Amino acid sequence: MIYFWHQVYNFCHQITHRIGESLLADFAQLEPTRKADGSLVTKADKWADEELRLGIKQCFPTHGVLTEETEHILPPNEWCWVIDPIDGTTNFTRGIPIWGISIGLLYRGIPVFGFVHFPQVQQTYHGYYYGNTGLTGPKGAFLNNNLISTSDASPTMNHVVTMCNRSLDILKHDFPCKVRITGVTSYDLISVACGATLGAIEASPKVWDIAGAYPILLAAGGNFVHIDPENAFPLTKGVNYGNISFPCLAVAKENLISVFKPLVESIYQPKSLLIS
Repeated sequence: MIYFWHQVYNFCHQITHRIGESLLADFAQLEPTRKADGSLVTKADKWADEELRLGIKQCFPTHGVLTEETEHILPPNEWCWVIDPIDGTTNFTRGIPIWGISIGLLYRGIPVFGFVHFPQVQQTYHGYYYGNTGLTGPKGAFLNNNLISTSDASPTMNHVVTMCNRSLDILKHDFPCKVRITGVTSYDLISVACGATLGAIEASPKVWDIAGAYPILLAAGGNFVHIDPENAFPLTKGVNYGNISFPCLAVAKENLISVFKPLVESIYQPKSLLIS
């Protein structure tokens, strides 16, 4: 397995940096079009998606692929790559430098490796988290190959939680931290992993928005809460994930769930919250 994980890391590093260099030339230069689900897409998204799919097919021919732009049905393969060629297309087109290439590797429907590269800010994250899959290999979460971990801090107005636009109703209640909105789900989740923020609240991300950041967050010591238990890991073979959202709460430490869970429930009113 050690050789396999080296192969996985090297592939992700090489292809995301190569694609990222090309995308930098298109930064703030392209006008997007709106897809049926309301999200934006550019020719750069489509090009990067194709490059990633071709690269996976060449290097890992027995693996499946699930992508934002083309392949939405989870294939029957034991291993499956989940890719978002540009997470943060709006930022990318409007000249806001937070956007990235997100890659998650699923084993039997569970993300066990994540790699997210943010070309504009020169930050590259990766992490390994095997949970109860029985897999073995490298451990930990990393920023530019330096080990990272979540914060031990308690919530104060000196600390930050990120959220998406669809979560703003939470601010009708007293909120224990400052709030930031980046518009990039993977960046928000990873900001918890590296200790920059204490939490992230995302109302309607798709699986390709979270699959890369999920193992990084857990490997760094964070907790990921599925707000809707019916849309959680492991994924199910044959299901079309194109229109399925994965509302979630990410926190730096388990004790913070009790702080933010009631605020999340005040909006989403879930049947229950699952910790994975």
